[in-house]
Amino acid sequence: MKIAMIGAGAMGGATVEGLIKGQVFQNDNITVSDPSAAVLGKFEKMGVCVTTDNKLAAGTADVVCVCVKPWLVERVLTDIKPELEPKRQILIVIAAGVKSESIREWLGEQCPPLFLVIPNIAIAELASMTFIVPCAAVLQQHTELVERIFGEMGTTLITDEQHLASGTTLASCGIAYAMRYVRAASEGGVELGFKADDAKKIVMQTMKGAVAVLESTGLHPEAAIDLVTTPGGVTIKGLNEMEHAGFTSSVIRGLKAGLR
Repeated sequence: MKIAMIGAGAMGGATVEGLIKGQVFQNDNITVSDPSAAVLGKFEKMGVCVTTDNKLAAGTADVVCVCVKPWLVERVLTDIKPELEPKRQILIVIAAGVKSESIREWLGEQCPPLFLVIPNIAIAELASMTFIVPCAAVLQQHTELVERIFGEMGTTLITDEQHLASGTTLASCGIAYAMRYVRAASEGGVELGFKADDAKKIVMQTMKGAVAVLESTGLHPEAAIDLVTTPGGVTIKGLNEMEHAGFTSSVIRGLKAGLR
């Protein structure tokens, strides 16, 4: 089985790195198509096939994955349309805000079984939160294959198109929000007297620990917080100061802003 990644920018490139680390595809069964010689050179050294010809990449693949800026999706799909074989291939589109209805209009009868997929950049480390939307002409075996591809690169959630934008802001944009917290807490750590690298290390491990506790216990975050807050203690004082500054409200407003 072969896969073609058309577009290897930030998200496309991260996805290719995840595919290389995964086990579903052999490296020589992965083709990357991108106009950048530097990008192609990087992945060629990793043992994958590279080309600047989107049509060539699409025509030789069983799974065609288009990962370009949203305003380029129509142009790319129109270009590769003659190479698509609906009875043989699966089409995956990774592009925020692009509707399945539009894709079907652009491709017409040449539209293979279609999935809209939104991962985040942690896919390169096999740690993505990936949303999968089965769309046109999809069979159960198609969905199982796409789940298998992205499932070994993190956690997947099958959802509907209506919730894809919410998933994007919560997980794809959300990873940047989490990193902003790491930055803020690290800067606070420096003010508290730690060296910058040590502060970042402390904050990252603390976040890993928080995730591990929630995963292992299944507790609601507030119940887990109660485990480390004592009456009159420093933790509750810190939490209350953050809330006075609008911590929870700011997070929610930021997430909702991503839907606009």
